[in-house]
Amino acid sequence: MSEKTHSDAPIRVGIVGLGYIGTTVGDEFAHHPQARVAAVCDVAESARVDAGEQFSVPPEARYEQYEEMLDGENLDAVLIGTPHTLHYDQVVAALERGLHVLCDKPLTTDLEQARDLYERTQNADEVLMVGYQRHLNPAFVEARRRWTESGRTPTWITAEISQDWVDRFSGTWRANPDLSGGGYLYDTGSHILDAILWTTDLTPTAVRADMTFVDDDQRVDERAELWIEFEEGANASVSVYGKTPATREHIHIWDDEGAVYLDGREWEERQFSEIDADSTTHTMYLGGRSHPNKAQSFVRAIREGTPPAATPMDGLRVTAVTEAAYESARGDSDWVSVDL
Repeated sequence: MSEKTHSDAPIRVGIVGLGYIGTTVGDEFAHHPQARVAAVCDVAESARVDAGEQFSVPPEARYEQYEEMLDGENLDAVLIGTPHTLHYDQVVAALERGLHVLCDKPLTTDLEQARDLYERTQNADEVLMVGYQRHLNPAFVEARRRWTESGRTPTWITAEISQDWVDRFSGTWRANPDLSGGGYLYDTGSHILDAILWTTDLTPTAVRADMTFVDDDQRVDERAELWIEFEEGANASVSVYGKTPATREHIHIWDDEGAVYLDGREWEERQFSEIDADSTTHTMYLGGRSHPNKAQSFVRAIREGTPPAATPMDGLRVTAVTEAAYESARGDSDWVSVDL
């Protein structure tokens, strides 16, 4: 890790993967006063050229292979925006070179790999942040505060997320299980599992699942129904469906005194509402609250030496639940223990 990380010099960021995440979050770094994009990497030459021009990265700092970029550039941090199954090797390579890492979700699609990354970062100087943006969304931040600071424990959770995922991503890497690790549950569905686990801080113990797959090998799901049991006594039912004409998200978290509702359309900010025991809805206005983007949160964690918004444990928990769900659905839909 460069000594610049602990000085006032901008944090030098290398980007691995120049698709949507690499260029949009990369743009956040490019506009951050304490960071700059110093190098880019992608297997596609056109992506390297476009991103190089976008971020004013000279041709000699545009790489086809990420190892060459990590060894050839004086970097402080890496943004990883590659297909899911590539994350582990790329994160390990960056950490072993003393670099901070912001990795897109999911952290990995393999439970042992997720556990290894969690263990690697315990008591380490390097920051490993997972790209779960709901940890920065005011509605979810308020929901987490509501459950973790009130002394109240959820008892029943229902959640769903829908999207035109199958039509939009058919033929892309997201529908290729060798790159995606699965289907809709491992892609957009990962967000809703993380949202439930993070906002409630409940401990998942077992999962039962039913899925509809688009392939004969049962690797790419378009629909998943999950039932989750938690150590604290709560239960959750989660539905994810990738064949709807629009994107909607609903998370309802109940206890004996009422509920918290998190609702939204497309990728807009979510709405936070409380339901009291008399069934009255109280909607909180959160529009005036400022919140950091991923780059700002990541840089702050590096500068201040504080935990990132989404930690390796958050990534591990989502992978553990997801893997248990796939095991259940591909078997006889029986309950599968969540191994944390």
